[in-house]
Amino acid sequence: MSTSAAAVAVAVAVETEFDWTTFAERYWDRAPVLFRGLSPAPFEVSEVFRAAVHAGPCAGAGPEERVPSHAQLTVERVQRDTADGLLPTAEDGGFDGYDSRLAARLGGLRYALVLNGFHAFDAAVWSRERAFYAGLWEAVGLPVTGAITTLFHGTYEHSPVGVHKDRFATFMFGLRGRKRMRFWPRRPWDEAVSTKVDYTGHLPGSFSADVGPGDLLYWPADYYHVGESATTSPATSVNVGVPRDEHHAGYEVEALIADLDPTRQTGRGSLDTLLRVPAAEVGAPGPGPDGLLSPVLPEALGGAVRALAAFARPERTGPRVTTVSLRHWTSGGFAPAPAAAAPLPLADEDRLRTVPGAHVLWAPDGDDGTLCTANGLRAHTPLGPGALTAVTRALAGPDPVRVADVLSRVPPGTPRDDVRALLETLESFRALRREP
Repeated sequence: MSTSAAAVAVAVAVETEFDWTTFAERYWDRAPVLFRGLSPAPFEVSEVFRAAVHAGPCAGAGPEERVPSHAQLTVERVQRDTADGLLPTAEDGGFDGYDSRLAARLGGLRYALVLNGFHAFDAAVWSRERAFYAGLWEAVGLPVTGAITTLFHGTYEHSPVGVHKDRFATFMFGLRGRKRMRFWPRRPWDEAVSTKVDYTGHLPGSFSADVGPGDLLYWPADYYHVGESATTSPATSVNVGVPRDEHHAGYEVEALIADLDPTRQTGRGSLDTLLRVPAAEVGAPGPGPDGLLSPVLPEALGGAVRALAAFARPERTGPRVTTVSLRHWTSGGFAPAPAAAAPLPLADEDRLRTVPGAHVLWAPDGDDGTLCTANGLRAHTPLGPGALTAVTRALAGPDPVRVADVLSRVPPGTPRDDVRALLETLESFRALRREP
C-alpha cells in the first residue's frame, strides 16, 4: 500500500484555490487534479434531485414502465430494464428519502443510478453549470460539440461499466457521500476489450483519489478510470465531460440532421432513427444465376440514401447550418438546452433585464422574417433585421428597460404585437427576466 500511496501523491495534485486560468495552464489535458471545498459550487443538491425526478418516467408510471434510454439502473451489477418503482420521485423529497426507500425495498443490495444528458432536464441546473464553465471556455475555447452531464448515484461497489477510457476530459463534482476514482495512465490489460468489470489483478498499477461533498476532481481524456464507493453509504456526484479525443465528423452530421432529444442521447438516438426513412425490409434477394447480387439497393437502404440526398440540398442544409451554429454559440457549451418555459403576457409597464451570460443572436430566415436564438433555443419572428437590431440594442444596457420603451425604439411601421411576442419568447427562453 505504500507504493500506491506514493503514486497518489505524485499523480493527483491537490489544490485549495480554484481559478480557470491557473487550471488551464497547469492541468488542462495534462494531469489529474483535486480541488477541495470548491466555492461557490456549480451544483445544488436540491436542484440536482429535482432534475433526477424530471429525468425519470412520467408521473404515475406503473411498475412495468421501462427505464428511459438515457438512464441506467443496476442492482448488484444486474441491469434493470423496467423501472419497478426504483427511480427517484417527487414524493421522496430528496436523496435522503430516496436512499431510505431503496434501502428498505432492496434489503441492503447495492445499486447504481446513472442519468445521461442530465443538464437538459432542469433549467436551474443548466444555468448554474453554464455560468460556471464560461470561465473555462474563455481560457480554452468553446467545445466543437457540446459537453455532457451525467449523474452518478448509489451504493455500487464500482461503476457498472468497469474500467474504461472516455473521449471526454472529465470534471467530477462531489455532492453527497464519498467516492473514489481509480486511474491508470494507460490501458492496464492486453486483451482486445474496451472495458473490464473485474480489474482486481490490475490494482497494483493504479492510483486513486477520494472525492467528498464540495470537491472537484478533474482528469484528462487519456486516463483509464473506474468509480468506486469509498464507503457503504450512498454517494452522489455529477460528472461533466468535455469532448477531447476520438472526435468524428459524424457527431456534427447528427446535429445537422435533427435536433437532439435529451431522452434519446443513448440507445435509440443513432442516425438511423433521426432521418425520416419509411420502414422497409433491409434484406435483398440472393444472387442470380451469374452469382451476382442485384445492383438495386434494398428499399430500406435506398430510402435512407434518398432521404440523406434530399437533406443535403443547399436550400435545406444552408438554413440548418445557420440554426445549428447560432444555437451552439448561445448554448454555453451544453446542448441540448432545457425546453423553453410557457410564454407569459407582457404589459407595457413590465421591466425587462437581460439575464447575465445570455446572448441573443439572429440571422435572416428566408424572405419572411428572422431566426432568433438565445440559450440554445430558436424561434422564428416576422420581424426584420432593423427591428431585431433595435430590440437587442434596447436590451443591451445594464439597467432594466420597460416594454413600452423597447417598443418605442423599433423602426416606424413595425408591428408592435410582433415585438411583444418576441420579448415574451425570449423571456420563455430565460434570456430575459422581469424586474420588480
